[in-house]
Amino acid sequence: MESVSNVVKLESIKSFQSTISKLENALATMTQKGANTTLIKKRLRAVYIGLAMLEDVWDQRPHTNTREDLAEARNVLTGLFPSIEGIYVKAKAGSPQRTLLERRIKALELAVQAIDDHSDE
Repeated sequence: MESVSNVVKLESIKSFQSTISKLENALATMTQKGANTTLIKKRLRAVYIGLAMLEDVWDQRPHTNTREDLAEARNVLTGLFPSIEGIYVKAKAGSPQRTLLERRIKALELAVQAIDDHSDE
């Protein structure tokens, strides 16, 4: 895992926490409306695992995820990049939205790297 500053660590953790909150709210809304929640549940699980992996690497908080959990989470997280990067390209330079997207992309990259590093063990 690459060496990252404490600022990047904090921003990445906050980014994952924000993403979890957004996904939990979306899940509640979709459940209320009777919509299909399969995709949102899959993404929420992957984001939880991504956060757990960062906490494992940075704070030595052990996780209980299996290799299969990690592989699936990695696939889901990497699958988020194209849509986030598409939104990022359209966001105005210097805007708060662009800054949040930069942090989210960095956090996802670090989580995928943590999963990859763990898979190599």
